[in-house]
Amino acid sequence: MDTIQKLQLLSEASQYDLACACGTNDTDRRKRGKNGSWLYPVSLPQGGYSVIFKTLMSNSCINDCKYCPYRIDSDVRRCTIGSDEVVGTFLEYYRQKKVFGLFLSSGVISNPDKTMELLNDTAGLLRKKHNFRGYIHLKIIPGASDAAIEEAVNLASAVSINIETPGIRSFGKLTAKKNYMNDIIAPLKLISRLTQKHSRYQRVKKTTQFIVGASDETDAEIVRYTAGMYKKLNLNRVYFSSYQRGLGDSNIPGEERKYIRKEDGFLREHRLYQVDFLLRKYGFIESDFVFDEQGHLFLDDDPKNVWAKRHPEFFPVNINHAGKYALLRVPGIGPQTARMILEIRKEGKIRKIDGLPLKGKRLEKAQSYIAF
Repeated sequence: MDTIQKLQLLSEASQYDLACACGTNDTDRRKRGKNGSWLYPVSLPQGGYSVIFKTLMSNSCINDCKYCPYRIDSDVRRCTIGSDEVVGTFLEYYRQKKVFGLFLSSGVISNPDKTMELLNDTAGLLRKKHNFRGYIHLKIIPGASDAAIEEAVNLASAVSINIETPGIRSFGKLTAKKNYMNDIIAPLKLISRLTQKHSRYQRVKKTTQFIVGASDETDAEIVRYTAGMYKKLNLNRVYFSSYQRGLGDSNIPGEERKYIRKEDGFLREHRLYQVDFLLRKYGFIESDFVFDEQGHLFLDDDPKNVWAKRHPEFFPVNINHAGKYALLRVPGIGPQTARMILEIRKEGKIRKIDGLPLKGKRLEKAQSYIAF
């Protein structure tokens, strides 16, 4: 295959990894470039969106991850692309201002360090030969050595390693080759130490991703791990990817639950993203979330509404006296609205409902939980 054919195949294979913050709605969804490769919109720190060039270096893999369509026993077309090919294509896009950065991942070609060498060599070529100072996100390969991980952290703007499941038990149902503590948790902890505040790598962002629904994990377990990683490992983001039935081995729990509709899987993913946002932006803690008897979030209502209904003693919240985090407990009020309310209060009291910077369904949600 030529470079274009390889990129078409490898960028298609990279779609299952969301940890580069790809778009999730119609305004920022991924799109194909002229060569068939996928381009992913991402939020910029200064506001707005740009596009990231995303590909695997190889879809060959020695691992047996049973949820993955590119596991070792899958009968799929395989290829590996060279560093020069990726760099040349990326720089062509970059010079035309069609992308602002690069996301590199890979299947495990022969061993983790050999694969990390390919990823690091590609990033190193950009940094050292082409003097590229822009955004590079490198995927850390499970089982990679400490030295390979530190080199990636040194070269990258962001790194990620997928935690996959919350704990050894559910992880063991998806792979027999990888070791959860050594190959996943130890690298996560190392990345956290390398990028801690006041370290030389503190600028490097770090993310991870759960594969939701491939194993038999509960939402309560995922939420506990998510809250713990934000607190103990200082991650910047946690992502959730709903397992798509039919892609994996027929014997994993995600394939056995035939009664679960595909749309329920995506709704479960959506609820977990709502929890993540409440943890990061709203001041919620793990114990705030309510689960059903099976340990799952309620699909028919969002976690913030569920909390509000379970805590009538907290309401009504006085719009003129409540602090930021009390306002954020009100259904319909988000971080931007809370800031606007606090600004309006500097000019005087808010005396009635139409004085709020809210309208439509969000206003309907809020009005039974507030007082003036």
